[in-house]
Amino acid sequence: MSDQRTRRRRSFLFVPGLRPDRFAKALETGADVVCIDLEDAVAPDRKDESRDLSLPLYHEHRAAKPEKAVRINSARTPEGLADLLAILKLETLPDAVVLPKVRSADEVRIVADLLRHRPEPIVLYVIIETAEGLENVASIALADPSIVALFIGAVDLSAELRVKPSWNALAYARSRIVHAAARAEVAVLDVPYLTIDDDEGLRREAARSAELGFTGKALIHPNHIPAIHEAFSPTSEDIAYAKRVIAAYAESTTGLAVVDGKLIEKPVIREAERILANAERAADA
Repeated sequence: MSDQRTRRRRSFLFVPGLRPDRFAKALETGADVVCIDLEDAVAPDRKDESRDLSLPLYHEHRAAKPEKAVRINSARTPEGLADLLAILKLETLPDAVVLPKVRSADEVRIVADLLRHRPEPIVLYVIIETAEGLENVASIALADPSIVALFIGAVDLSAELRVKPSWNALAYARSRIVHAAARAEVAVLDVPYLTIDDDEGLRREAARSAELGFTGKALIHPNHIPAIHEAFSPTSEDIAYAKRVIAAYAESTTGLAVVDGKLIEKPVIREAERILANAERAADA
């Protein structure tokens, strides 16, 4: 599971469960993760239809390179349980299951234990979009080693918190989720930018997310992929500086070094190593 945790997850592209024709196209967009959505993108009276249309696609496209995920309905609902039982019967599993509206660590552990009835590894994404989930996010992030990422679900969470789904209103929630993800050493993804033809606004929000500590961002249109990848990938300047920092520290005999007038200690080295690891994964892709 450790190799799964180091996989790049900058861009997470959702595909509606009732549009199986879009899945093959989405897999060719360059998104790091492509996710069939059986929850928010599907009307309540079409859940069975969506499941029947979309779940066989994981076998049909089993050789496709991007990570292939499915967002199920809440595991606390009959629809979510039906999703999980259907997944367990598939010829080929998705790479990941996305759990919405998670409230507690126990909820994650139950789903993880259920999925382990299949021998193939499958990882979990956890969406924090309830007030109870936000309160328990630290324990949720550490609930099971199959967790590779946390999400913030801004629309549902803002409704529960009785605020607008604006950046400022959810700043505390975003920071709390980022903190929990960093402590658990998993990825953390921000919500999609919903205006399709506003590249400047997208870049501004993606940069803001990256500055806060998010490692990637969900999206609903492939045109957003380049801006998202740029925001969540190290620049050539970042890489060059990281190499200089590590080289200077390696030459030091005191455990300290100075680069560009700044004192370099072990925490700075860890960040430099993370930048170079991200750059290496990008080169291998």
